[in-house]
Amino acid sequence: MAETSARPSSLINTVYGAFVRGLGGWISIADLIVLMGELGVDAPAVRSAISRLKKRGTLIQERREGTGYRLSAEMESIFDEGDRRIFGNLEPARLSDGWVLAIFSVPESERAHRHQLRSRLTWLGFGNVSPGVWIAPARLLEDARRTLERVELADYVHLFTGDAASAVRLGEAVGEWWDFEAIEEQYALFTDAYGPVAAELGGRAVISPGEAFRAYVPMLTQWRRLPYLDPGLPAELLPADWNAVEARKVFLALHSLLAEGAGVHVREV
Repeated sequence: MAETSARPSSLINTVYGAFVRGLGGWISIADLIVLMGELGVDAPAVRSAISRLKKRGTLIQERREGTGYRLSAEMESIFDEGDRRIFGNLEPARLSDGWVLAIFSVPESERAHRHQLRSRLTWLGFGNVSPGVWIAPARLLEDARRTLERVELADYVHLFTGDAASAVRLGEAVGEWWDFEAIEEQYALFTDAYGPVAAELGGRAVISPGEAFRAYVPMLTQWRRLPYLDPGLPAELLPADWNAVEARKVFLALHSLLAEGAGVHVREV
């Protein structure tokens, strides 16, 4: 199996987002420690990560059948958005869908918001056209609107939708607006790590629920960043050997093989 260098807090987020959320959003700390132990994370590291997530407002302590933690209401909506991004936009956008422009102007007295806006727009998958002007496929409009409202930055941004007048010139520009090399590097890391796992598990007659869980959580943790780095640009604008195609095949194969069994294991624990 591929080894993971994911932080304990990232693995915990994946466990909550993929499984605990569908089981009521709460899990006892004892059960979480058991599950994380299967991923190679010891109890002190789990408690430390939980403490950080609690401070961030991700998790709320709540006593039921013992002490445990549930997702905050805000995180429920964030995970809903993540589902749409991670599982819903696996195919490239179409040129005919158009584009969304985000244009912002921040007063000098509030310049700290500039960095926040740049970070949020980058995380949403927008490319940087020029200072204060960002672009993405139009299908990211609602994600952008919801995110900017949630982090209270919407008042600084004007969102516009429209079509490109010249697809040829657009094809020349997208390589400057997005860092293709960095995106492809992350896809290559994923495929190198999990391509062999998909090949090995795909030849199995049986995969136990425990094994499915131990393979699926690290894989999904590494994958879930990629749909945010990659906005899903139309295929006509991408390099001919764009390696996201192979990475998506690996992800879909492992999701199909492992997700159900991993869920069974979490319920059993």
